[in-house]
Amino acid sequence: MATMTTAPLPATDTVTDPLALLDVDHVKFFVGNAKQAAFFYAYTFGFTIEQLADLTTGSRDRARYLLTQGNIRIVLETPLSKDDPAAEELRCHGDGVKDIAFTVEDAQAAWQQAVANGGISAYEPITISDNDGSVTTAGIKTYGRAVHSFVSRTGAYSIDRVKKGGLLEPNFKHIEGLSINDYNAKHPCGLMFLDHCVGNVTEGRMDYWVEWYECVLGFAMFKHFDDADISTEHSALMSKVMASGNNLIKFPINEPAEGKKKSQIQEYLEWHDMTAGVQHLAFRTNDCVESVAELRRRGVDFLRIPDEYYEQVWSRVDQCLKEHGLEEVREDHERIRDLGILIDADDQGYLLQLFTKPLQDRPTLFFEVIGRRGSQSFGKGNFKALFESLELEQERRGNL
Repeated sequence: MATMTTAPLPATDTVTDPLALLDVDHVKFFVGNAKQAAFFYAYTFGFTIEQLADLTTGSRDRARYLLTQGNIRIVLETPLSKDDPAAEELRCHGDGVKDIAFTVEDAQAAWQQAVANGGISAYEPITISDNDGSVTTAGIKTYGRAVHSFVSRTGAYSIDRVKKGGLLEPNFKHIEGLSINDYNAKHPCGLMFLDHCVGNVTEGRMDYWVEWYECVLGFAMFKHFDDADISTEHSALMSKVMASGNNLIKFPINEPAEGKKKSQIQEYLEWHDMTAGVQHLAFRTNDCVESVAELRRRGVDFLRIPDEYYEQVWSRVDQCLKEHGLEEVREDHERIRDLGILIDADDQGYLLQLFTKPLQDRPTLFFEVIGRRGSQSFGKGNFKALFESLELEQERRGNL
């Protein structure tokens, strides 16, 4: 039988930085129906429906499904009562990312340090334990609806055990016998881990949140893009990319910039109750071409890239790689074009990327698939083509 402790634990002494991130523990989505959402993400994106916690396991307040692929762990969570605050959040914002959780050595110490650095507590340390081990979590608020939880694990619930199929927490159980899991094992989509997580904030708040990540979590600025970099004839945005101290994860933060028409950031905000939140998750793959091919076969709805893009991209990419003495693009050019994949290069190499259309009926959250061949950037050379494709979709939705 699992037990839960909600009172703060005694202060602990640590010899390392309590905010040193060991891993992305999981990403939590609030969704209207976790059971149905689990099958959507399993069928379309190849995730394994691995574990659940619901009424049958003693979870009386919420149902949770753990989906895994590579080192990606997504928890889909649904409130079981209309009085649950998550129910009101779903009404206002729809399905979306609630929590980007980090594995740390000591969740309480990390939470204490973040709060001491100026962070606002989302919830105090909670420990759930049984005879096999324990999981301690504590959270701080970040932009809008989003939260960062700190997670520390012991015994059977250590992150190493979880990566090998161990239970995420007490009260979870494994799911057996699903044919979709067998199918996905035989037809992998190749998504390996979370590359970056993009947040949309309201106009004028980007620099505030940049400073917040610097001061509260010890992140540093990695890249900066202004409206001269990310703009079209109609719309623009500004973005600053924050990275954890060990570059484990990067957080681009976007805000709308003035344009003739409505930017994709403004569209997101208006359909998200004018509340900041996670715009998209980027999943890394070792073979972007094969991953996109499999995802397209499954019916994933990607943005359409105009044919004119490919009339210029190769000369730009080849010239950049040659100038820096880097290897040429190894993937088949025609297949990249046929699959509608974007490609860009910098002084470290090249990358392949493609973006889905919104995953729900509200035009908010979407996914990115990215493959890196040296490049650690975000496809600056693709911004114009990407935004023009986004604007075509906005126009179809009547939101441009």
